[in-house]
Amino acid sequence: MRRFIFVIAGVLAVVFVIAAFIFLAKIKVNIAQDRKNASEEELFKEASAAQAGGKLIKAKEAYQKLIRDYPQGKNVPASENMIWDLNIKALFSQMPTPDSKIYEVHPQDTLGKIAKNFGTTVELIMKANNLKSDIIRPGMKLKVAAAKFSILVDKSQNTLTLKSNDEMFKVYQVATGLDNSTPVGTFKIVNKIIDPPWYKAGAIVPPGSPKNILGTRWLGWSIPGYGIHGTTEPESIGKQVTAGCVRMINKDVEEIYIIIPIGTEVTVTD
Repeated sequence: MRRFIFVIAGVLAVVFVIAAFIFLAKIKVNIAQDRKNASEEELFKEASAAQAGGKLIKAKEAYQKLIRDYPQGKNVPASENMIWDLNIKALFSQMPTPDSKIYEVHPQDTLGKIAKNFGTTVELIMKANNLKSDIIRPGMKLKVAAAKFSILVDKSQNTLTLKSNDEMFKVYQVATGLDNSTPVGTFKIVNKIIDPPWYKAGAIVPPGSPKNILGTRWLGWSIPGYGIHGTTEPESIGKQVTAGCVRMINKDVEEIYIIIPIGTEVTVTD
């Protein structure tokens, strides 16, 4: 009997030690997770503070580090959005970037000539250099974007990804064609129109009309009748509802319009 009691006591002692070990291990894991979460929060705050202080490059690097170190972190979606906004802010500012050049204006130069030589747009040169008109003088130094932009439309996600030298630059929510009617393939931007009229069944719906579904911008594709445009129905974004074109919120399509030149490649996937 005494031996039996001794064995039971030994077993209970072993069970107690194992339970204590498991309990302590869980505490250790929880502490490590808390520290990890705290580190993620600190990194997000650091990035946000740098952004608020106008230190765009430092802010972008901090957001990128957060995404790299904490790919499942709760701040990852917000950090991605911040990076995309920072990309646009840097592009639209006089801040030098790895994909920009400082160009000194020569006699006989025009913004159109410079834009063509660099594969960019007059609108982007003006935006980046805060020019109020297209008048330039010899000796002026202009920041000029030298990156090659392209567009990827994913119909399954209703997203449009703007790429810079094949790297993701910004992602936009869009509307695509009802019943999968947006054509799949690779096309080119062949025309750009500000405040486009809408030609509908022989009628012309003028710009600015609430019935003009094209919104404030049109970027036509090399396949006739299709393109990227704005909308008078922002609630439709994120759905498959169009007659085949890619529809964007007006402020988003206006942003894209500034950046991409005629000839830009557009790839559409299912």
